[in-house]
Amino acid sequence: MKKPHKVLVIGGGAAGLVAAVAAGRNGAEVIVLERMDRVGKKILATGNGRCNLTNINIDLKRYHSSYPKFVKGVLNQFNLHQTLDFFEQMGIAYKIEDAGKVFPMSEQASSVLDVLRYELQLLKVQEECNAEVIKIQRKNNQFVLSLKDGRKITGDKVILATGGKSSPNLGSNGSGYELVIPFGHKLISPFPALVQLVLDAWFLKRLKGVKFDGKVSAVADNNVLQTEFGEVLFTEYGISGPPILQLSRKAGEILHQKKSRPYIFIDVFPDLSEDQIENMILSRFSYHPEKSIEFSFVGMMNKRLIPVILKEAGIEDLNKSCAQINAKERKNIVNILKNWQIPIKGTQSWMQSQVTAGGIDVRDIDPNTMESKLIPGLYFAGEIMDVDGDCGGFNLQWAWSSGYIAGEVAAKA
Repeated sequence: MKKPHKVLVIGGGAAGLVAAVAAGRNGAEVIVLERMDRVGKKILATGNGRCNLTNINIDLKRYHSSYPKFVKGVLNQFNLHQTLDFFEQMGIAYKIEDAGKVFPMSEQASSVLDVLRYELQLLKVQEECNAEVIKIQRKNNQFVLSLKDGRKITGDKVILATGGKSSPNLGSNGSGYELVIPFGHKLISPFPALVQLVLDAWFLKRLKGVKFDGKVSAVADNNVLQTEFGEVLFTEYGISGPPILQLSRKAGEILHQKKSRPYIFIDVFPDLSEDQIENMILSRFSYHPEKSIEFSFVGMMNKRLIPVILKEAGIEDLNKSCAQINAKERKNIVNILKNWQIPIKGTQSWMQSQVTAGGIDVRDIDPNTMESKLIPGLYFAGEIMDVDGDCGGFNLQWAWSSGYIAGEVAAKA
């Protein structure tokens, strides 16, 4: 009888745990090596603690990579329906919410981690926490992993599921890249994605905490890179909110390339045309021409926005009466409300980002098996690769799909 493969999974996050389950189900002896004091910390943080499992609108357009073709094969092999069945059979009842987001009915990310760990226990998968791998060597068709504490662990196959650089407090600090670069794998330079934007503007402290439903676009070289709708939140460093996180990938890429400067364009009243806004302003002015220009907008927008909008429109004297405002000044106000242009200076740090753009170049990985084309027996899963998805469950789907394939193939090959 053939001796089962000993599969070493480096990283106990979403991709690593599913890889361990798949390998265990296929007869392998599995050890999960996690550098933190417990597995699954990032799973617990996803979806604001609810775990946005996946999205029913899985589409290749929602994923980004230097080699996008790679994504298709992986998502087709372990698809949305297989993912939902996988979790349902382990006990996760699910529900579908806005924009196709899938959440556990329990509303608890901890339940997802609980069922995964229960499955690992059934499969007799060994969990080793506080086990940081600092070197991988290949000797006599086996892998030898050197740990920071001096231990060495030997196995037949290795699955690298160490994540990217986002949220290092939850376990992923980019250390996985250094483990495989000596084997010839190339790194597509990583940068933070799904992250708040840092703006270059004088008024940020004044607007801290102001939020509204608007339309935002990322623009560079007069080209609109992406447009999103939703709740926009000003912060002391810049701007946040769901639409900003979605835009941040495109904006971050431009910043990372350093070829041009991106801007954020804000439409404060996306449901109204410029003519409609101008007519509204004219009506308000005609009702009370004696009112100060600043006070005339009370009731139309957030009060803290008013002086900033007026100053951005070039109106310095906020005590001027409505009757004193000329047509050009009025047009300037309308233009700011519909096309407020603010330079993007950067993004928040890795600590605030939800996902890593860039990573290990997927052209050296077989999409059918997740195995390295350079080192037989070495597999990849999850965010360590140069693949990232939009906000809304797409990144977890990537983790589940790539992890399951890697685990299954590593156990059987």
